[in-house]
Formats: sequence, C-alpha cells, structure tokens
Amino acid sequence: MPTILSKLAHWRPFNALVVGDFMLDQLVYGDAERLTADAPVPVLAVRRTEQIPGGAANVCMDLAALHANVRAIGVTGADPEANLLRNELAKSGVDPSGLIADAQRPTTVKRNLIGLAQHRHPQKMFRVDYESREPVPEAIVARMLAAFDSALQWADVVAIEDYAKGACTEEVCQAVIRRARAAGKEVLIDPALTRDYTRYRGATAITPNRTEAELATGIRTHDNADAAHNRSLAHKLVDTLNLDAVVLTLDKHGAMLLERNAEPVTVPTVARQVYDVTGAGDMVLAAMMAARANNFDWEESVRFANAAAGLEVEIFGVKPIPFERVHQSMIAELRKQFGKQRTTDEAAVEAAAARREGKRVVFTNGCFDIIHAGHISLLQKARALGDMLIVGVNSDDSIRRLKGQDRPVHAERDRVTVLGALEPVDVIVVFSDDTPISLIQTIKPDILVKGADYTKDRVVGGDLVESWGGRVELVELLEGRSTTRSIDRIRAR
Repeated sequence: MPTILSKLAHWRPFNALVVGDFMLDQLVYGDAERLTADAPVPVLAVRRTEQIPGGAANVCMDLAALHANVRAIGVTGADPEANLLRNELAKSGVDPSGLIADAQRPTTVKRNLIGLAQHRHPQKMFRVDYESREPVPEAIVARMLAAFDSALQWADVVAIEDYAKGACTEEVCQAVIRRARAAGKEVLIDPALTRDYTRYRGATAITPNRTEAELATGIRTHDNADAAHNRSLAHKLVDTLNLDAVVLTLDKHGAMLLERNAEPVTVPTVARQVYDVTGAGDMVLAAMMAARANNFDWEESVRFANAAAGLEVEIFGVKPIPFERVHQSMIAELRKQFGKQRTTDEAAVEAAAARREGKRVVFTNGCFDIIHAGHISLLQKARALGDMLIVGVNSDDSIRRLKGQDRPVHAERDRVTVLGALEPVDVIVVFSDDTPISLIQTIKPDILVKGADYTKDRVVGGDLVESWGGRVELVELLEGRSTTRSIDRIRAR
C-alpha cells in the first residue's frame, strides 16, 4: 500500500495563515416558475438566503475542515457584510482578527440568485457583485503586514489567495513571500487571472489552471493542450518566478506537477460526475497546504488535492470537504488500483480511518480454501453488521499445520484473489499464526464474527474485542456446507 495512506493515518492538526481577497457569498434561493407580465424576465420568489465565506475566506473554511487552525489576513469594508463574514469565519473556528476594515471600500459580496426548476434542481440564474478592485492604501497594507508578522512564527504554512480585488498588491505579496521564506515557511499561491505574475516571484509553489498559466506566460493556447504544451507552461513559470514547484491544474485530466530540476509528473484525477466547479481551485490550495504541513511530498500533496477537489465538484455550491471524507475517498480509489490485500499494519490504518468517520469495523477469519455458499452467506451477514469488513485469511503454512499436509487445495494467492472479487469484502489480511489473535489486537475491530457452530467463549479474541467495547456476533451457517465436505465428495467420486 502506498505510504500516502500511512501518512493520512497519522494526520495531525496544523496552523495555516491565509492572506488574500476575502469575500461573502450570498446564496438567494427561491422558486423560478414564471416570467414577469411586462417582460420575458424570470421572477424569483425568494425562500431563504445563505451567507457563506468566499474567496480567501473559503480557503480558510476548507482548511478548517482539514483540521487546521487558521488565521485570516485581508481587508473588508466597514459594513454589515463585514460583520457577517467575520461571524461566519469565527463559527468555523477561523480567527478573523487579521481582517482590516477599510471604510473607503465595500466588503466584496457575490449575491447569487438561485432558482429551483420545477422544485427539483437548483440553478444559478444571475449574480450581482459588490466590490472594489482598487489597491488597498498604504495605511491598510501596513496593518495587514503587522497582523501577518505577529502570526508568522505560529504558522506551519502560508497561502496567498489572489482574486484581483485589491488586497494582493505586489507590495503585499512580495512582503509576505520574503518574510515567510526567511522564517522557513512555505508559501503556496492560487494566482489571479492576470498577465503579470511577477508579484508571486520567489514563492514556494503556485497552482494556476491551464488558462491562467497561458495568459501569464504569453504562450499561445494550444488546441490539443497536450503534455508538451503543459510542460512548456510549467517550465516557464518555475524559471521566471524562481519557484520550487508548479501545480498546473487540468480539470478532468488531473494536474501536472513540475518540481525544480525534476521531470514533470502528470497526476490523474478520478472520473466524477461534475455538478458545480465553484470552489474547486480554493480546495486545491487548501488541500495542498494541509498535505505539505503534514510532511507529504509534492506528488502525494497533488494526489490529496486532486481527491479533495474531485469531491468538491460533485456538490452544488461551495462547501468545505472534511478530511475524513477525503481520506475515505483515497482509500476507496487505492483499493481499486491496488486490490484489497493489506498487511496487518496497513489494515489497521484503514480501520482507524473508518472509525474516525464513525463507521463500524467488522472482522472475521478463516481458511477460505474452496469458496462455497456457506462462505458467501457468512461474509454477507458479517458485512451487514457494520460498515467495513476485514477478512483474516490463514496462510498456506498455517493451514498445513491446522488441516494437514494435503491442504490447502488452493494457494493463498488464489484464495485472496477469489475473496477480493467478493462485494462484501473490503480488506483482506493473510496471517501466518495458528490464530488471528495478533491481527485482532492490531486492527481492534468493533465486531468480531464467527459461525453459530461456535460458542462465544470459544471465539479467539472475543474477550479482547469486548474489552475495548466491541462485541462478538455468532451468525447462522448454511447447513451442510463446508470445505471438508466438498473435498470428501470430490474424493468419493
């Protein structure tokens, strides 16, 4: 199993500092069932309104969902919307004290009018923006940088989220980058759509999409957008901006990672049903920050960010994706890629991840030499008792000691392959001891399952499972089905 899963299992909270353009997204929901009488204009009968932090504030929310302690550095107006934004951030555990109020500008607000078509699917009808794109004045810059300086030593990682709303001037960006790098902190940047990226020079990494990179580099859009074209974009950004890495996001094609003095790596994404791409770029930046703060290498960080952004586009609107959901998504995809067999330690990692989400882990074990209807029934009943089924399988040597030298009929590789094809089975672990007691101690299942031909006092590991609050379940077996009987019938014939 890839080391990324081990790192995910040891995920720790971290401190993140976000500098950028902070906004308030207002979602005005209603029914759009008719046109006005005097013009062909849809009428929205408003039912409810949501206030959601947007822009750099959304990055903060995403980070909080990934177990970060977050401080926000930016500028707002001195208006009711600024209070709403601060309150929403504070409710999610984000420290908004670094948001400087400027009475000469409005808080950036994006008001989205969303109609329900025939009471079914929300559809964005129109958006009204309240904003200023004027660069923030020197007095506000000084206060922003003072707030940044006071939080810098506390931070594990720094981000700049630039939406070209005036907060991320060249003076601000360069001051943040120089001071953070001098303090040994990485600075990750989600750039604005602009022709000039010089304000980002010297940062650790930048995460533009292909369209943004083409505009900034002046490299003409390539109709096919092939790998060679993407490489040229990434190389130019790394070289001209003196970056450690570029992560070029490529929509459904995943991302291209280019580290300085290394070959580019294309990291594919999982095919998903895309419902709304809003917030995907913010999620990439937040997930990259979180992964780097947890000592992931660059490729592992991009894989984590791809998974998080993929989950973001499956939902309507902007909603933070919890770390636990990203973790489970990556486990599910890696199972498809690498199969279901795990070492004992790897299985323990997945079991811990499942429990972190409040899921119940079920364990059963056996030789599974010749799979028959009784095995299928046992596995189905075991899986129905919880959310994740781990199956312990006796090794070939273990079976010989227990059953004799003429067993097993099928080698462990074949037995694992057959079990892995069964839908109820989530994880398979081969163990070499005569009993699975050591495996049970390591995995710590919530439910231990054996057939009803046992009594609870005879179930190996039952007392252990009950000692940590789990339980033993004895399930009814199909009468007359067993591997030994199957072998005897074959021999008799």
